[in-house]
Amino acid sequence: MSTQAVKTQASNTPLEPTTLSVQGMTCSSCVNSVEKALNSVDGVSATINFATETAHILAPAEITAKELIKVVEKAGYSAAVLADGQSVTLHSKKSARAFFFAFIFAVPAVAISMVMSWHHHIDMWLEDGLDTFGLPQPLYSATAWLVIALSAPVVLLVAYPIHKAALRNLKHPTMDNLISMGSLAAFGWSIYANSTGAGDVYTEVAAGVIFFVILGRYLETRAKAKASSALSSLLALGSKEVTIVRGGFPLIVPIEQLQIGDEFEVRPGDRIATDGIVVKGESAVDNSMLTGETKPVDVGPGSSVIGASVNHNGRLIVRATRVGSDTELARITAMVISAQGTKAPIQRLADRISAVFVPIVTAGAIATFAVWYATGSTLTISISHAIAVLVIACPCALGLATPVALLVASGRGAARGIVLREPRVLEVARKVDVVVFDKTGTLTEGVMLVQDATISTAAGAVLGRSFAEIVTAQNIVASAQAIESLNNHPVAQSITRYALSQSASQSSIPSAARPTFAVSDFSVTPGSGAAGRVSILSQSPVVLIGSPAAVAHSSTEFHPEIKAAIDRG
Repeated sequence: MSTQAVKTQASNTPLEPTTLSVQGMTCSSCVNSVEKALNSVDGVSATINFATETAHILAPAEITAKELIKVVEKAGYSAAVLADGQSVTLHSKKSARAFFFAFIFAVPAVAISMVMSWHHHIDMWLEDGLDTFGLPQPLYSATAWLVIALSAPVVLLVAYPIHKAALRNLKHPTMDNLISMGSLAAFGWSIYANSTGAGDVYTEVAAGVIFFVILGRYLETRAKAKASSALSSLLALGSKEVTIVRGGFPLIVPIEQLQIGDEFEVRPGDRIATDGIVVKGESAVDNSMLTGETKPVDVGPGSSVIGASVNHNGRLIVRATRVGSDTELARITAMVISAQGTKAPIQRLADRISAVFVPIVTAGAIATFAVWYATGSTLTISISHAIAVLVIACPCALGLATPVALLVASGRGAARGIVLREPRVLEVARKVDVVVFDKTGTLTEGVMLVQDATISTAAGAVLGRSFAEIVTAQNIVASAQAIESLNNHPVAQSITRYALSQSASQSSIPSAARPTFAVSDFSVTPGSGAAGRVSILSQSPVVLIGSPAAVAHSSTEFHPEIKAAIDRG
């Protein structure tokens, strides 16, 4: 079979997506190492997102996730399959612990080295202590040995993961190799210099570099956790448990046990567990998380509902039609994760630069030492300049800034209902000057507001003289607030907010006995409205709130002022 035929066969092989969580990456060079290892497998296409520490892989169906994990482990890193609903990045407690110990040792070491006036007093204190215990005096600076002792835990213990990663990546040098070589060289040279008096001590440089690297990684993990919080919020919309109805009895089980065809209960205020069809019950459902429309949708038997949407004021029995990764929410989440894992052109450019940066810096440090030593400089000066090149060079900002920026953009977009299929659209978005939306109602804040209110006190004339005293504009609004404050429907909540803004709780009746507006006999009819008796002084009138058609069934003919308001919409 020809090579062209093999390629054609491979291109026709169905590919399945897999997302792995990769641990151990510390810089862009690590990203390139993992990507190179995965892409070396026939038929596999992989991209690594450093910001989320994930690998997004398209591989033939016959290649299992275990085989992909072995490839990552062979490259010197650890990996695990990213479970559905698992956060793509978490703040690492290890980074906080490493930062704490680096701080308590490195800061004193740097402070003692920088404040020269302390050296004489420290020397005398240390020498007196050695005499007390009968120990020999050091040949050279006792203060320098104290700084070396303070730096040792930072360079050898706190930075041990860095040295381990550097040793693991000798064939593919990363930023860890630069940090490891620079800190160990400075630390080792300081011990030699203070033992022989052949040069200056630079151990505080080693401790300081490790401290700032650890600080940077601590802040990096916090930044990644905050950047992915929007996606985490999207993942959190999914239900963890569901009440399945079997044999007429409710049974609470983990969402993973829900199967297609199962009937489950959705109580008022709960999120619908998964996509399905209403079997029993009527209610209003808030689909704003998917459609952006604030107006709730009335549903009943036969209506389709979407998982993660909010059920407002009626009990529903729903038959599951899609579960797991097939639901609308799961598809949106997968699209966002895929967008965060796909590299934009600018990110690919940054990765290519970072890939060659480490070898260039290493070669530059060696050349710096050679040039200074060849031109007659002392060994001390030559080594100090070479160490300076090693410890200050770090491509981490170059490799991290771009993916974190894309992560923030796609995550914040998802939280606002904007799903990015590919991150490259962010680069061309700056050229967009006209945006066309397909329909109205999608550009909203997700909250309903009362725009206008018509209050007709003249309509109360039909109630007779006994109610004339209490039929005032403020009492009408206060009564509406009393009823709707017990209702969780979006329209009811908007009326409650409006009533509160109008200070409706204060009655206009000049009497010491203010109305309590207590509600009794409260009821909600899904799709129609709410009703109840409201206590206003000595009266307890029935208050009906709902659509004009629903209220008309239980009341007299509307007053002309009310009719005019209804006609205006």
